[in-house]
Amino acid sequence: MNRQNTSLFLIFCALFSFLLSVSIWVLSIFFSFSVPIYALVVVFFFCFSISFLFFNYFYQKIIFGRIETTLAKLRKLNIITEIDVSKFTDDISDPIERFNAEIIQLSNDRQKELEHLQKLENYRKEFLGNVSHELKTPIFNIQGYVATLIDGGIYDSKINIEYLKRADKSVDRMINIIDDLETISQLETGTLSLDLERFNIVEMVNDVCKQIEIQAQKKNITLKVITQKDIVKIFADRFRIRQIFSNLLSNSIKYGKENGETSITINTDKEKATITISDNGIGIEEKHLPRIFERFYRVDKGRSREQGGTGLGLSIVKHIIEAHHQTISVSSKENQGTTFVFTLPKN
Repeated sequence: MNRQNTSLFLIFCALFSFLLSVSIWVLSIFFSFSVPIYALVVVFFFCFSISFLFFNYFYQKIIFGRIETTLAKLRKLNIITEIDVSKFTDDISDPIERFNAEIIQLSNDRQKELEHLQKLENYRKEFLGNVSHELKTPIFNIQGYVATLIDGGIYDSKINIEYLKRADKSVDRMINIIDDLETISQLETGTLSLDLERFNIVEMVNDVCKQIEIQAQKKNITLKVITQKDIVKIFADRFRIRQIFSNLLSNSIKYGKENGETSITINTDKEKATITISDNGIGIEEKHLPRIFERFYRVDKGRSREQGGTGLGLSIVKHIIEAHHQTISVSSKENQGTTFVFTLPKN
């Protein structure tokens, strides 16, 4: 019972005892019998003690008991949980105060859930809009090429093969988008099982660099692999890790400057390998960095689509690394370059 309620009980019990003592004194005068003053004082304190104990018992057992029963039912239904006493500065030993505290916490928890659901709803709408927009572009392209061929273009040797190639390229883009969406979905739901094995990460990095060398030469970008050891064994999914390097290095070249440089640095300790991919390209504005790993998020939407990306590459990279229980971070300055740092397990 808190101080306020205790004070009210004391005042009520004192008033009750005083009225009872006065009533006895009045009755003694009315019926002409003598009651000593000390007897009235004894009656007052006796009644005060008994009434205080009675009302306190009534308050604690009946009211408090019913509140506790209600709270127990709510907890059983997982509507509320035990309150964190440290969040409240008031005395919450009183049942009314405890009930009030639990309601406050319930309200705060529900408000947080509502905000979270609102964010999910906004994310769902944004995601559906992005998916429809990404698929709409290649579909409209295919439709235009096929319509042209149907209208007689199929007989024009100057455009028939060219339009079929363009339609085929748009189909490939749709397939890439769908494959990437399926990969992200599987990674997020945990249904994609990793095929873990031990392999040399340095060898893989060199192989990926050779694979994209032609792409780099078009912009005269130099690829450098920096490592203290020629053999650095990690324990991971070979295919998925290759996907990480392909995505990050391809982005580095796509958004790199002419005559630029991209370096891949591999450092190790007892438990993990730390990979740093850094370039001196166009960089990313600071305001975009918190959202860089979101699905379909593009810093420069027009330029990204011209480069042929799906907008899912960095999101896939992040999910693959997290599936290996590792971390990735990004830092960048506009017109100075971008650096990705992530870890991979050795054991």
